[in-house]
Amino acid sequence: MQFFVTSPGLAWLILAAVLALTELVLPGIFLVFVAAGAAVTGIVTLIIPEFALAFQVAVFILASSGAVALGRRWYAKNPVASSDPLLNDRVARLVGQIVTVVEPIEAGQGRVRVGDGEWLAQGPDTPAGAHVRIVGAHGLSLDVEPVTAA
Repeated sequence: MQFFVTSPGLAWLILAAVLALTELVLPGIFLVFVAAGAAVTGIVTLIIPEFALAFQVAVFILASSGAVALGRRWYAKNPVASSDPLLNDRVARLVGQIVTVVEPIEAGQGRVRVGDGEWLAQGPDTPAGAHVRIVGAHGLSLDVEPVTAA
């Protein structure tokens, strides 16, 4: 414990290493940015060892915030490709599906069966039992169009 008091710069660098290793073991937590902040704080504290703990914490917060901001900017310019980009967008996954009207669409409003559930639907007047294609969504309501025979 005395080590952390006498060598705060090394303590910050050890914290940075632990955070970076944790990021490697548990990817997706974004600890790498906090690790970068701890590393910067460790280097600054090694260069100027007489800084008070409050200053070190302030440097850590600023460096971590800067690292997060740089990371967000980098990820915005270089998005990570996904094998399933619609994984968390349930409605987008429904677009193009052909579903059955369970409550007639009248005056633009009705209900359709999607899987084992029913969804509000908006579209042209369509009788119950007809098939419609999902073309979009607004909130929790699906936009549908009649399926035309090919």
